Amino acid sequence: MTAAAAVPARATDGRIAPVLILSTGRCGSTMISALLNQHPQVLSLSEFFVPLGPAAFTGARRDGAWMWDLFSRQSPALHAMLKDGEVVDEMLYPLGQPGARYRAADIPPIAMVTLPHLTDQPDALFDELAPIIRQRPAMPLAAQYQGLFDHLMARFGRRVWVERSGGSLMVAAKLLHLFPDARVIHVYRDGRDTAMSMAHHHNFRVLVGAMKASRRFGIDGFRPLHQPRGRMLDVWLQQLIFPRLNVRRLAGDVTLADLGDFWSRMILLGRQVFADLAPDRLLSLKFEDVQQSPHETLRRMIRFIDPSLDDAGWLDTVARIPKPARSKFTTLPPDTRAALTAACAPGLAALGYPLEG
Repeated sequence: MTAAAAVPARATDGRIAPVLILSTGRCGSTMISALLNQHPQVLSLSEFFVPLGPAAFTGARRDGAWMWDLFSRQSPALHAMLKDGEVVDEMLYPLGQPGARYRAADIPPIAMVTLPHLTDQPDALFDELAPIIRQRPAMPLAAQYQGLFDHLMARFGRRVWVERSGGSLMVAAKLLHLFPDARVIHVYRDGRDTAMSMAHHHNFRVLVGAMKASRRFGIDGFRPLHQPRGRMLDVWLQQLIFPRLNVRRLAGDVTLADLGDFWSRMILLGRQVFADLAPDRLLSLKFEDVQQSPHETLRRMIRFIDPSLDDAGWLDTVARIPKPARSKFTTLPPDTRAALTAACAPGLAALGYPLEG
């Protein structure tokens, strides 16, 4: 995966084309969202698509009532992860704080991170959006999403939307099908450090545990991820399976090597999905470069989104935030490190990381 040309193509109507930040998760993409959120012209949409679940990509046309139900009701998988109050560190909604309307078990997907990322009054913004979305007539699914993002850009005075969700490589093919003019920033990090971070993340352990359990029944959870269109079958399977799963047991059955294998397969999935992208539509962003050379790397990123967004004040502020960090996988016991490296090897080779480190 090579870095994109400096000057990107624009959307066909002259607007700045949207940007999708795609990654395996646990590789620094949350920080990238936070840095972009400080840019005065970028609408940073954090954790929008992935929490919606597989239904988000089904149906050629949807009306506003259906869309609002999608935004406000937890999918079976999300509910299984949240119903016991297990909350990951990306959660921005003020759970348990005075005046907070929702609990973990009933919080709307877009209120978990997306809305509180944009405002310190997420409940008010949620209420404001409800009648606007509900009244929209049936239209293509992508147009429904674009309508919401256009509204938010106008409301917050931004010129371009950039969406980032953890683990978004799993839905990369579907996102690029919905938004064929979008450009991609692929954020990645050494898979061994990424797997170690996933090991401390409840949702990733549940996800990988579910995929591991599925393989025992001959089901390849990665196969549907290559498809550009969503399937109602995946929605029905979630409804059937997740309410019956013991998510704590699933999470506890996951090894570091399992997480490394998952990371590697995600990287290879991304390479396949990105294969047809023109050079000016793909920027490969190594998170270690963000840590070591933040000013140069973040300037390259913002110019990729659009050269007109190059803002010296923003860059000087956000370049102070990333800090160099020592790789942690080298501290693992030799046998564990060797098993993790072997599990990650295909993805490491694809990205040009050395196997020894």
